[in-house]
Amino acid sequence: MQARRIARELALLSIGQLPNKPEKLQAQLLQDVVLAAVRTLTTEVQDTLETASAELNRSSDRLLNSETRADSLDSARAMVSEAIERTQTAINRVGAALELPEFIQLANQKEVRAYVMELLTQTQAHRSEIDALLNQSMVDWQMHRLARIDQDILRLAVAEMWLLGTPQQVVINEAVELAKRYSGEEGFRFLNGVLRRVSSQLSQADHPSEPLSDSLSEPLNSSAKTALDQQQSSPTLRSEF
Repeated sequence: MQARRIARELALLSIGQLPNKPEKLQAQLLQDVVLAAVRTLTTEVQDTLETASAELNRSSDRLLNSETRADSLDSARAMVSEAIERTQTAINRVGAALELPEFIQLANQKEVRAYVMELLTQTQAHRSEIDALLNQSMVDWQMHRLARIDQDILRLAVAEMWLLGTPQQVVINEAVELAKRYSGEEGFRFLNGVLRRVSSQLSQADHPSEPLSDSLSEPLNSSAKTALDQQQSSPTLRSEF
């Protein structure tokens, strides 16, 4: 379980840095995956700190020009608070980058690499089908409107429960934990709702863990396709964070 948990986190953090083609993915060593994950975290830390710095500069300008107006002071305080939160996020990302090599050292490295490769390969190979299913699980919302990290959490989770046959509740719980760690403050609630809809749809398919073929409709029977259409028109899932 620990090896798979590490593999999920590595897959999430490295998916944007590694090749998309399966044959090139399979050639990657575990250290290549770890390096890609650390690069992702490093980039995020830099971007977050730059944003925090900009917020501090804006709050400073607001204070200098406020003439002690209450609304300006409140606005400046809010900017400082946001800058502090962003800085804390950056610190947490640095901690995650430092923890990864230690966790991997303590885990079964062959199992970690094998599961990372399986997750990434299946996700990239069936990305269009996965995105189609996810889009059908959202109401008044589309994948491309989500933050990149949220898109990747969803894609990896769907690939794992649909194509790798991992128990759906396990996948959802693990995805929620990743979202709490790497997504926005409320992002995990939205992702949890989307994945539960996907799980409901897959449960109505004849072979939910069977690899997808050329189109989304092919692995699903007629009753499951009807369920997908009904889910798409359902108003119960919120359309924004």
